[in-house]
Amino acid sequence: MSYQRRVVDQTLDELFPHLAAIALEGAKGVGKTATGTQRATTVLDLSRDLPRETVAADVERVVDEPPPVLVDEWQLVPSVWDAVKRAVDADATGGRFLLAGSAGVAPGVRTHSGAGRIVSLKMRPLSVYERGLCEPTVSLRELLAGTAEKIQGRSPVTLAGYTDEILASGFPGIRDLPEHARQAQLDSYVARIVTRELADSGVTVRRPRALRAWLAAYAAATATDASYSRVLDAATAGEDEKASRNTVDSYREHLTRLFVLDPVEAWVPVFSPLKRLTKTPKHHLVDPALAARLVRVGKTGLLRGDGTRIARATGTWLGALFESLVTQSVRVYADAADAETGHLRTTESDREIDLVVEGDDQQVVAIEVKLAGTVSGHAVRHLHWLGDQLGDRLVDKVVITTGEQAYRRPDGVAIVPLALLGP
Repeated sequence: MSYQRRVVDQTLDELFPHLAAIALEGAKGVGKTATGTQRATTVLDLSRDLPRETVAADVERVVDEPPPVLVDEWQLVPSVWDAVKRAVDADATGGRFLLAGSAGVAPGVRTHSGAGRIVSLKMRPLSVYERGLCEPTVSLRELLAGTAEKIQGRSPVTLAGYTDEILASGFPGIRDLPEHARQAQLDSYVARIVTRELADSGVTVRRPRALRAWLAAYAAATATDASYSRVLDAATAGEDEKASRNTVDSYREHLTRLFVLDPVEAWVPVFSPLKRLTKTPKHHLVDPALAARLVRVGKTGLLRGDGTRIARATGTWLGALFESLVTQSVRVYADAADAETGHLRTTESDREIDLVVEGDDQQVVAIEVKLAGTVSGHAVRHLHWLGDQLGDRLVDKVVITTGEQAYRRPDGVAIVPLALLGP
């Protein structure tokens, strides 16, 4: 099967010829190996017993192989990181090493930070642009530069189509399977996390069923900033014996280290008059398809509004999953533009903006997500409020919808169907 280029490939095209070592980080199944293999002369797959044992016995082998060298699942032999760091210290010629990892180093294992030697790039599941639904007409990079004057285009993707995309997942090896097989693979993905991946990371899961229940509760909190105590209460409703907060915190830490949890941090502006902003992250799993499977609501149920949500959030479960799909894609595009993605909510909850993307020179694009084809003036009021606070720093205001047409409103807000947004 031919390789499908990813958004991160453009970044690799620009950086790898000039940088000696790049680490591709992300959850299992997002496509790190396929992307790294395209650029490698030598591939050392440490998920296989023989290569792992060989490299563990002689870690300098990664330096002696013909470059570029891809070390896949490098974290299984953590000394690889320091060996590459030393090699880069000795010879910083570009294009020598790619390190692909589906987890950070386990707690207690010491490695050099890699700062100045190894550059890390995050890979996520396929963005909507990478799924090839249609040709995008609006660029996030141009929005950040303040040069997206023409907002136009027509999307063929309907609400039902976006629902299909949520359930299909962005994992390249899963999304093209028949529905039943795809669901089985997603269920297996969750089961492996609970029964194997955490154990391989040195975490003892004494009650796998309780951990799975916590994951389902976290999934139900998708696109909210519900407190972790509330998530735990939802996971253990009706049970006398509840997991301790320390146990749950440990699970959460390790699931984040495995890139399974992918929360959006609160945006905290620098040199801004904004005060009283919450610092609580918004909850997201690495892929909304996993959240949908954990909560056990399919296409018919999503379209009729089924699905339990946690906390104060309004709207439907489908709306939460659509926001998660948008968030996943926006973060891919923002990473390619060297921009950071956060969310904004005041402590009084009277102002909230789903996504805030901040690029160079503190230029900001504010994004609201609406599970609708049309947008009212009420829906853009918080965007205008932020504009009043930030002035020229807010270079564009955007509402991402499930609609058909991209256009700019008379008040300057860009209305963009998700399928028409690209990097």
